[in-house]
Amino acid sequence: MEAFKSLINYISNPTILVTAVIVLFPFVFPPTNWFYKVNKRLHLDKLWTGKGLLLMTVVTIAFFIFGLGDYNFRSIVLKPDNVPISGLILLLIFFTWLSMSQAYKNDELIDQGKSVDEHYDAPNDKVLVWPDLVYVELISLILFSAFMLIWSIGLPAPLEQPANPAESPNPAKAPWYFLGLQEMLVYFDPWYAGVVLPTFIIIGLMAIPYLDRDPNGSGYYSFKNRKLSLSIYLFGWLILWNVLIVIGTFLRGPNWGFFGPFEYWDSHRLEALTNVNLSEIIFVKWLEIGLPQSILLREAPGLLIMFILIAVLPVLLAKTFLKKSYEDLGPSRYSIFVVLMIFGALLPVKMYLRWLFNLKYLISIPEYFFNF
Repeated sequence: MEAFKSLINYISNPTILVTAVIVLFPFVFPPTNWFYKVNKRLHLDKLWTGKGLLLMTVVTIAFFIFGLGDYNFRSIVLKPDNVPISGLILLLIFFTWLSMSQAYKNDELIDQGKSVDEHYDAPNDKVLVWPDLVYVELISLILFSAFMLIWSIGLPAPLEQPANPAESPNPAKAPWYFLGLQEMLVYFDPWYAGVVLPTFIIIGLMAIPYLDRDPNGSGYYSFKNRKLSLSIYLFGWLILWNVLIVIGTFLRGPNWGFFGPFEYWDSHRLEALTNVNLSEIIFVKWLEIGLPQSILLREAPGLLIMFILIAVLPVLLAKTFLKKSYEDLGPSRYSIFVVLMIFGALLPVKMYLRWLFNLKYLISIPEYFFNF
């Protein structure tokens, strides 16, 4: 069992964990026809059957039950503030399965020439607000209130002592619903990680239905007709948000260092890391000439990279890999789409640059409080 715990701790290293999740993602949620065929060939679509839900749920619960036998795991998972995250994982599994299961089922019905489950046959499918809908809502309200009452009694969260400016908790964590933002703050400046990036993510997710105006798959669950749109949405929701919450909750320990779920949180463990800016890597480490006095010259490499990403890369993609998307969307919608995707992809890219090269900022202009 110790070998298994050591293996889990090793896999939980963010470089390995995030890489594995990103690599597996397009096979589970195929964005293109090629990935869709591989998904079918590997029978990964079976995950969205009843047996698939049972398998994912049993494996998740079994892992938690096994982990509760370890003191370090138990102290993290059963902390009242962290219990919602355990429930979040199970809820993510269920609701992702529910939507994907309905989507794959509808795709099969459409291929067979049948109507989808969401097809409304008036007046046979008519449901009365009273008493049918209100009755169900009332029962749900009572059950949920009882659940919250039991939760509040079983997992007390009393008010702590008044804040002491001379003593900070270690680790100092935001509430679980803000841990994704707190994790972003590690890799970007607060103005970007706390305001701009979340805004881009929210706007990007909201814009998907308006950018993809294909009527096929609209008004009912369907994956086959909207593979790219749904894959992008799920990547933003599952990877760029929920995975960061899980990392911040279970894998971030004292001094905001990474710890495995079965690893002891040693507050005295410090990793000897020196984060450096791109300008320091190029001018100091590589060229060995020191940082230029001119701000524009000093930050020229980072500014050039951003110019390529924002101005050059979209044009290249429009002429190569995203040529069909450009033709379908048109110049304006394509521009919005590709810029949102680039800024969304910058988050995992910046995470890897920090983990692998200790890169702090691509552009650092502290004279004007601008860092990126």
